Formats: sequence, structure tokens, C-alpha cells
Amino acid sequence: MIKLTKRQEEILLIVKKDGPITGKQIADKLSLTRATLRPDLAILTMAGSLEAKPRVGYYFNPNTELKKHAADIASQIVNDYKAHPIVVQKSTSVYDAIVQIFLEDVGTLYAVDKNGFLSGVISRKDLLRAAIGNTNLEELPVSVIMTRMPNIVTVKPEETLLDAAKKLIHNHIDSLPVVRESETEPNMIEVIGRITKTTITRAYAEMLEI
Repeated sequence: MIKLTKRQEEILLIVKKDGPITGKQIADKLSLTRATLRPDLAILTMAGSLEAKPRVGYYFNPNTELKKHAADIASQIVNDYKAHPIVVQKSTSVYDAIVQIFLEDVGTLYAVDKNGFLSGVISRKDLLRAAIGNTNLEELPVSVIMTRMPNIVTVKPEETLLDAAKKLIHNHIDSLPVVRESETEPNMIEVIGRITKTTITRAYAEMLEI
């Protein structure tokens, strides 16, 4: 994306509102001559921001707007969009985890050890699988069914939403724990948030003003 001048931004607004519109009409609205305006129109047309048709005039190219939004979304960092993580102790029973996941209306729980460090991830599928044919859910700890470190896919707060989206898609998962390294315990990580497919979808909707 090229950096536009103030006049070029004004031209885009005019064309977006009133297009298709001729160069003379744009010049009249800006109280400029067509000769003065011609270089700006050429730049905007070559950049793909405007399209021009003979005897019709200039009109706005919506693909440019979509590319700009895509670039904006890609550059947003996880820290600005992370939600509060839903955490349980790894000694929590599967029964209590099922209750928790439905009370919180989430798809994933994060299990931590007694010091609060990430130990595992429990999905709805994990809980459903454990519940089928098992009558001792109150005695079965989530540590038995959870996905353990180092097999957990995580994301750091300084990574972008695009990074997070790629991880979700590549690993066929619905949620990522947002983590940071412990300052006191080497090789241990703390959960400080979560990013889900819904999080990223909402970010797209907000930035596209749907």
C-alpha cells in the first residue's frame, strides 16, 4: 500500500461517494484544474485504488479497500485481542471440568499445575471421549485425558493475529493459549489469555465494520 497525500485521500473519498465521476467533475469539487489533478489520478489508477473507463469516468476499486483491511488485520497483535483464559487444576476431575466448560461456554480448558504453570489442554472432544462409557468421571483427573506439554500449540502476546490464525488452521484446533515464559522457573510457561477462531472472526468483522 502506497502512502497517499491529503489530496489523493480526498480524491478517493469523492470517487467512493460519487463515482463513476469524470476527472473534470473531481477537479471542480476540489477547485483545481484538470492538469493539476492529472498526476494524482494517474498515481491512484496505477496503484489500483481507482479504475477508469472512457466516457464513463473514475470509480473506486473495492479490492483495494479489502487489501488494506487484510493488511491491517494481519498486523494486529495477539495481546490486544486475547480473552481471559479458563483455567483448572490438572487434578480437577473430568466431571468438574465438564461442568466448568459448559458454565463458561468455552471450547477449551487449560490445565495448570500447583504453581500455576501450563500443564495441558482439555477440549470438548477430550471430555466427550472420556465421558462415553465411563461411570467414574468424578474420580478421573483431567491430567489423564489432556494434551500435555510439549505437544501444546501456543501463541505469544507479541505475535500477530495472522500468526495465530495460521497456527489454528495448520493444527486443526479451535483455541490457542496465550503464554509467556516464567521469570522464575526456566522452561515453564504461564497462561495469560486465549485466542480462538471466534476471536479472529470477530476482529475481521469489527475492522470490516460488518
